[in-house]
Order: sequence, then structure tokens, then C-alpha cells
Amino acid sequence: MAVTLGIKGFEEEVVTEELTATAIGGTVRVFATPMMITLMERVSRVSITPFLDEGQDSVGTLVNVTHEASVPVGKKVRCESEVIDIDRRRVTFRVEVRSEDGTVVGRGTHERFIVDVEKFIEKTYTK
Repeated sequence: MAVTLGIKGFEEEVVTEELTATAIGGTVRVFATPMMITLMERVSRVSITPFLDEGQDSVGTLVNVTHEASVPVGKKVRCESEVIDIDRRRVTFRVEVRSEDGTVVGRGTHERFIVDVEKFIEKTYTK
């Protein structure tokens, strides 16, 4: 494993109907909090994947974020992540999502744990 402090990732996406609160049972057609968190987790995971050993991946273990602004359907959001702490196999990221006009949509921290996929699956299914 060669994950180091400062590794950054980013991704942009357009808010579609599938990413709104109405798509998950809400009543407001705006970027849903669970979809924002999914984006934060994905960007974080993808940013460190090239630095993992063969057979390793990372799994999310903690999300501590705020959702500060709404984004309507059709607008673009950009998520950025940065590795800010490493404690053995626990990797902590600073995460932030902004709308296309620069408004902070959400921010906080996210932790992922690096696992050996085969061992993780075996342990999961033998519980």
C-alpha cells in the first residue's frame, strides 16, 4: 500500500432526476443528501485505488458531512477529496461538493478502511 497524505480526487456530474430527493421518496426535486454522500465516497475511493496493492480495495466506515445548499436538476456539481490522515489501514479524507456557480453544497470528512478483498468477503460470509 502506497497511499500518502495529499492524494486528491475529483469528479463532476450533472444532477439528474435519478439523483434527486424525489427519486428516493422525498418531495423536492433537488440533489439528494444520500446521492451527495455517494459521490463523496466514490471520489475518495477512486482517488486511492491506484495506490493499493493487488487484491486490496477500500470500504467506507464513517461519513461526517453537512449538506448546506440545494442544487436543482440540470445543474453540475463537482466533488473534491483529499487524504488528510492515515492511521495504518484507516484513511481520512476531506470532502467537498460545490455547485457550478461555486457555492458549497456539502463538506466534511470521510473515512475508508483498506481491506484485502478476499479475506474481507470470506469474513463477511462466514458470520
